[in-house]
Amino acid sequence: MPVDRLKDSIRAEIEKLRRTGILKPPERIITGFIPTDEIEGSRFLLEGERNRKFLRMNSNNYLGLAQHPKLIEAEREASEELGVNPGAVRFIDGTTKYHKKLEEKLANFHYKESAKIFNCAYMANLGVALSLVNKMTYVISDELNHNSIARAIRIAGVSSENKAIYQHNDVDGLRRALENIPDKIERTIIIFDGVFSMRGDYAPLKEIVKLAREHDKRFKDGVTTIIDDSHGTAAFGVTGRGTLEVTGEYGVDVITSTLGKAFGAEGGYAAACKEIIEIIRQKADTYIYSNPISPGTANAGISAVDIVNGEEGKKMLARLSENSEYFRKGIRDIGLETIPGIHPIIPVLIRDTNKVKNMVLELYKMGILVTGLTTPVVPSGDETIRIQISAVHTKDDLDYALNKFKEIKE
Repeated sequence: MPVDRLKDSIRAEIEKLRRTGILKPPERIITGFIPTDEIEGSRFLLEGERNRKFLRMNSNNYLGLAQHPKLIEAEREASEELGVNPGAVRFIDGTTKYHKKLEEKLANFHYKESAKIFNCAYMANLGVALSLVNKMTYVISDELNHNSIARAIRIAGVSSENKAIYQHNDVDGLRRALENIPDKIERTIIIFDGVFSMRGDYAPLKEIVKLAREHDKRFKDGVTTIIDDSHGTAAFGVTGRGTLEVTGEYGVDVITSTLGKAFGAEGGYAAACKEIIEIIRQKADTYIYSNPISPGTANAGISAVDIVNGEEGKKMLARLSENSEYFRKGIRDIGLETIPGIHPIIPVLIRDTNKVKNMVLELYKMGILVTGLTTPVVPSGDETIRIQISAVHTKDDLDYALNKFKEIKE
C-alpha cells in the first residue's frame, strides 16, 4: 500500500510520545447531561460508564450558560429561520443579521468601536497577527502566553531579531524588552493573555499599558497592546468584563476573546477601534477563507451577552466568585498548595507527575472530572491538578470534591 511506510513512521512517532509520557489518552465521550437541582449541581454521563454520574470540575463553562434554556432557544429560532449553515464565507454573502448584531453587542460589551467574529479564539489570534504584523514590526510576548499566541507570532513571520519574550508577568523584563527595540522598528506590539489558563493569575494591565504609552512616540506606528482574555471575559469582574475590569485598566488597544468559555456559546472574536477591525476584515486569512459560525450559534452568543449584561448575569458572576473563594480556601485548609487569586481557575500544585496522574485517576473513580497538568505542559516541579469552578456548582458539590481531595492527598 502507498502509505505503509508512512504508517510505520507514524506508529514510531506515537510510541515515542508514549515513552516520554506525553501521549494523550483516549477521549472520553459525554452521552448525557443532568441539570442542576437545589442540592446537587449538574452531572454528566460518559460512554462506557453506564449511568454513573460525574461532577465536572474541568470545564470552561464558568457560568453554566452552555445549557441555559435561553441560549438553546435562541439557537433553535435562528436555525429555523436561516438554516444551520451560512452557506459561504462572510464576503460572499455569508453574513447574516445575527452575525452583525452579535458583533455590535461584543463591541459594546468591551467598550470598543467595532468587533469581528472568528470560528474560535485561536483563529482570532492568528487573524489579528496576520493583519497587524509587517516586516517592520517588533512583537513582545509573555513567556506563558497561550499556544495560539505563540503560533500566531510564528505564522505572521516575526523573525527572532524582531521579537522578545519576557518572564511571566515581569514588568521590569517588559521594560527592558521595550528599551532594547532597534531604532529601525516602525510598529511595536505587546501581546499577552489576560488570565493565564494553567495558573489562573492575570496580567498586570496598568503597568503594561503605562509602559506602552511611555514608549509609544518612539515608533512611527506606536505601541499596540493586545490581550487575549478568553478565560477572563464573563468569568470574573462584577460585570464580567474580565481582566480589564478586575485591574481597572481599559486602555488595552485590542481584545481577543471567545464565546466558547464563560459565554457558553461558540466562536472567537476581536474587538478594537474601527480601523483595526477593518484591516482584520481585509487581511485576516482565518476570517476571509472560513465560513463563519452558524446563525444559530451567533444568536446563542447574542443571548449570552444579554444575560451577562443583565441582573441574571451579575448574580451568576457573584455566585461564581463566592464558589471560587470557598473552594480555594478549602484547598488551603486541607493542606494543599494553590496559587493565590480570585479567578475560577484554581491550580492545586502537587509537584510530582506520578502523584498527579494517580490523584486524577482516583478522583475519576469517585465521579469527579479534573485535569492533570504535567511536563511539558507545565515546567518540571509545577505539576498541577487544575480545577475550574462554575456558578452552577452547589456548596455540596464543592464540599464533596474537597473531601475527596482530603482523602487522597497523601
